[in-house]
Amino acid sequence: MSETQVKAATRMRAAVARRFGGPEVVQVEDMPKPVPRADELLIRVHASTVSIADHRTRARDLPKGLWFYIPLSLGVFRPRHPILGMDVAGTVEAVGSEVTRFAPGDEVMVMLGAEYGGHAEYVTVTHDGAIAPKPRNLTWEETAALVFGGHTALAYLGMAEIGPGTEVLVNGASGAVGTAAVQLAKHRGARVTAVCSGRNAELVRSLGADRVIDHTVQDFAAEGRRYDVIVECVGNAPFERVEHALVPGGALLLVIADLRGALTASRHTKRSGRLVTMRGATIGGAEFAELTALAEAGELRPVIDRTYDLADVVEAHRYVDTGRKRGNVVLRIA
Repeated sequence: MSETQVKAATRMRAAVARRFGGPEVVQVEDMPKPVPRADELLIRVHASTVSIADHRTRARDLPKGLWFYIPLSLGVFRPRHPILGMDVAGTVEAVGSEVTRFAPGDEVMVMLGAEYGGHAEYVTVTHDGAIAPKPRNLTWEETAALVFGGHTALAYLGMAEIGPGTEVLVNGASGAVGTAAVQLAKHRGARVTAVCSGRNAELVRSLGADRVIDHTVQDFAAEGRRYDVIVECVGNAPFERVEHALVPGGALLLVIADLRGALTASRHTKRSGRLVTMRGATIGGAEFAELTALAEAGELRPVIDRTYDLADVVEAHRYVDTGRKRGNVVLRIA
């Protein structure tokens, strides 16, 4: 085997952040290719996304008061997980001896979650994780755009009873999670109110929103309407602000919240009789496959704002840092 062949078999390119900071701390490096253990799959990554989670981890930019979480999860002096990327769309290249659900050649989508590792040519994942077949009608880039927001929205909506006639408000409806939440809630029969900027109104309407509130001109919490479920994807709608906008027995699903929101969620639930939670339901492979089925049926459409090649990962981070992305920023790996 030639030197070039040996390198191809044992090395890979990956976007690596060796320290906390701005987008420029992320550099593409040559790294060892991972080897799957007995219970793992080796995935050749075709696409991933640069999400708000990647921004927060790289920049140590957590919601107010959550400073104590940095050393526990992100790392003390440098990122605990130098290869970011919480999601991947790719091809199974190899499987460990205990893996029976998947085989080399399978096209899959995977939610890596807090383990990260998606911004690389290869990643290993345990066979019992959030893994589902790639939707046959989507490209690799579209599939990657389905994962982060779709998985998160599925988990949080799973905490509430949503069916025909349920009034659901999605605050931050044009982001990765928001665009998925609008569609999933609508699919379940809900009447959906989307809160976003005016420039994104047509986008969320095209995803199924029945009403759109432009947050730059109107405060949804002050309009006097009440909802069964509020999905909070921005971080500016704590329970104290929106309690009166929830019906008795309603639910506030805090996708993003600060320390105060985290500490008071349980107390608000007990006092008010409304569910206030920062936790989503557990989503395994079987539940995750719902996204595949919905995408193939045309019921769930991934939203892509921009696509970058791995070599341009710094520019991808710069764009996400602006806070103005619509849906997903996709990173094309292979």
